[in-house]
Amino acid sequence: MADSYKVDGMTCGGCARSVTNAITKAAPSAAVTVDLANGTVTVDGGVPADTVKRAVEAAGFDFRGAA
Repeated sequence: MADSYKVDGMTCGGCARSVTNAITKAAPSAAVTVDLANGTVTVDGGVPADTVKRAVEAAGFDFRGAA
C-alpha cells in the first residue's frame, strides 16, 4: 500500500533524488515516487510515516504530513 506525503522545499530533480535516496537508505525495500509539481512524495512498501519523516528532514526538506 502506498502512502503520500506533502514535502516542502523540493524544486528540482536534484531535490527529488536527495529525498528518494534518503528514504531508500532508511527503508531499502521502499518504492519512492516524487511529484515536484504537487510537492508530494509517495512511498510504497509499508514504510512507517515516522521513518519517512526522519529521512525527509535529514535530507533538509520540510515534512508536512499526509497529502
